[in-house]
Amino acid sequence: MAIVCSWLINRVSLKVMVFQPRKKRQRECLIRGFSMQLGNRFCVCMKLDRWSIGMNAPFVFSICCALFLAPWMNANEPAEMIFVNGRVVTVNERSEIAEAFAIRGDRIIAVGAEGDLRKLAGPNTIVRDLQGSMVLPGLIDSHVHAPDAAIYEWDHEIPDMRTVEEVLDYIRGRAAVLEEGKWIIVSQVFVTRLSDPRFPTRYELDRVAPKHPVFFRTGPDAALNSLALKLCGIDKDYKLTDGEPGYLERDPQTQEPNGILRSCSRIVKAEDPRSKPSFEQRSEQLEKLLRDYNSVGITSICDRAASDDGIKLYESILSRNGLTCRVFLSYSVNAQGSMEDIERSIVKAATHPRHAYNNLLWLRGIKIFLDGGMLTGSAYMREPWGVSSIYSITDPQYRGLLYVEASKLYQMARFALKNDLQFTAHSVGDGAILSLIDAYERIAKEDFSVTDKRPCITHCNFMSAEAIERMSRLGIVADLQPAWLVLDGKTLLKQFGEERTNFFQPYRSLFDSRVVIGGGSDHMQKIGSLRSVNPYNPFLGMWATIVRMPRGMEKSFHAEQIISRYEAIRLYTINNAYLTFEEKEKGSIETGKLADFVIVDRDLLECPVEDIADTQVLETYVGGRKVYGLKKD
Repeated sequence: MAIVCSWLINRVSLKVMVFQPRKKRQRECLIRGFSMQLGNRFCVCMKLDRWSIGMNAPFVFSICCALFLAPWMNANEPAEMIFVNGRVVTVNERSEIAEAFAIRGDRIIAVGAEGDLRKLAGPNTIVRDLQGSMVLPGLIDSHVHAPDAAIYEWDHEIPDMRTVEEVLDYIRGRAAVLEEGKWIIVSQVFVTRLSDPRFPTRYELDRVAPKHPVFFRTGPDAALNSLALKLCGIDKDYKLTDGEPGYLERDPQTQEPNGILRSCSRIVKAEDPRSKPSFEQRSEQLEKLLRDYNSVGITSICDRAASDDGIKLYESILSRNGLTCRVFLSYSVNAQGSMEDIERSIVKAATHPRHAYNNLLWLRGIKIFLDGGMLTGSAYMREPWGVSSIYSITDPQYRGLLYVEASKLYQMARFALKNDLQFTAHSVGDGAILSLIDAYERIAKEDFSVTDKRPCITHCNFMSAEAIERMSRLGIVADLQPAWLVLDGKTLLKQFGEERTNFFQPYRSLFDSRVVIGGGSDHMQKIGSLRSVNPYNPFLGMWATIVRMPRGMEKSFHAEQIISRYEAIRLYTINNAYLTFEEKEKGSIETGKLADFVIVDRDLLECPVEDIADTQVLETYVGGRKVYGLKKD
């Protein structure tokens, strides 16, 4: 049942109790109103859910509207805030730049020319002169691991390590302060980012910490010293017997383990000696991190491996009105479990209270790991990696590791999509990416269309023309990390060469093929947008896609894949909103959408290209509420 009205209103949710005499009971009806178009007239559609009202419906409904909707239906009701004299990058379908916009409550109520919008002012309206500043929609990071990142330095500050010697110095320092026999754990110092890119050897680790077991962990891979190998029972005769993926690198002459573990760091039973924060302390640290996200313009994040404990942390912050970023949750599922366990986890997510839409905290996805990493040497490739001193690869036929076989992958993806959960998988290598596309295509052919389900690929680094064509045809979306072009491009080019990197993060080809992709960071550790692992500064990510200039190189890394400045902005705004099914709620500055926006200190469309990465955020707003303001000297 619908009524069309010509009033300008904010989106409202009203609960109306309607009495039905015949059945002598009350039923709750939810009336939703939302703005449908901008102009001199606005359409508002309202519908009653859960119950079709009987013959007295028109009378009852009219009374409800009169009593409850009148306050929002006054076309002359003033705006609460109007921002004028700006360059407002709307990111709408016409790529328009506006002068002004107005908000009321948590919504944008008008966008356009300054003269027109000033007419919406009332006696209490705040009018802000932007003085020519650029305004962007609130920025969205498509991939973070915020709960763990927030507490990574809880015990002590971890220095930036750029060389193997700096890694060894850190381990030597830890050995000096820890009791003999205590584990020394170094996490996510990626070898591709070292100036001498390689793993520290077993014997180098022995030299700096002979009386401490050392666990140098990078994603699913690791390097151990001799004491760590001994404590884990890993010797010349050791074999993996748990049925899960994994590979031990060995000395080609002696067949002794050289300390490098591929995708089997799970076998390391390390006891972390670092102090642990309480739940309350973790919650406070997570809130601190969310506010640091705000400082670089981030208003929404996607947690791409959410745990039960992590969800509780977000809920605790939400309960005290401290959630300054909107959070989309992809629930982490162990793909190595039985199908019964996997389906049980998916049902748990589908029936979780947070699966009901809430624009601040929404559980809407499932995440698994399909292969290893390009930063560690275990991504699953179509062709062999090749013997490598960078990754300590000794087998010339080694292609990386694929964690899930085709039939099982198809089953879990289908089950998740069928249960209204977006499915995504960590898929780095071109072999893994094609395996996931195969699963989605099989579902489309044998079961149901997947286009409206927006199946996702996470990372999606090494691609091909074939993969892009199939993604476009099936409506597959992807979550990429542009900063890796800067941080890892030089090492990847050295390892794989020009031809095999033709389709490494191919942004131009993806945009041209109308594959919807979003920009993210895969933020894992530390608070600080540039000192973090990985850096979560979205302006660095934008700059990376515009110039594709790796650190330590003097020319672009496959310049044919460069995209425009406006397209780079789309990666972190409307595209990411589409990835999370929220393109009608956020991602652009348009009437009726959430008032999430960012004021920056330079014109990203006109400033020198080298200045883009250094962009400073002046103010950040979430739902019309200011959550960050740059402190002035």
